[in-house]
Amino acid sequence: MRAAALLLPMALLACGPLPVHVAEQQCLQAAREARGPTGSAGIGVVSGGRGGTRTRGDLEITISSDWLAGKDPAAVYDTCVMSKSGQAPSRPLYQRSDWKG
Repeated sequence: MRAAALLLPMALLACGPLPVHVAEQQCLQAAREARGPTGSAGIGVVSGGRGGTRTRGDLEITISSDWLAGKDPAAVYDTCVMSKSGQAPSRPLYQRSDWKG
């Protein structure tokens, strides 16, 4: 019973707003995805076991609904930060040194 009494306040805190700098870092990925499709591809050779040697290929593509809707990455970033932190970003997306748009 005592453990439950301690866990409830911690769980409620997890639902609260994030600090702006944390929200900004998390929302940077949403802005990148709004810029256009992202992905990776790989090909290689796998050996061993009873199957012998075989080729292997991997393909991963991410297409954001924000990109499909034609949303500006800066607007996606602003909205995301505001929803996660309850505050506006400390600086606009296009002024971030880590943004390459």
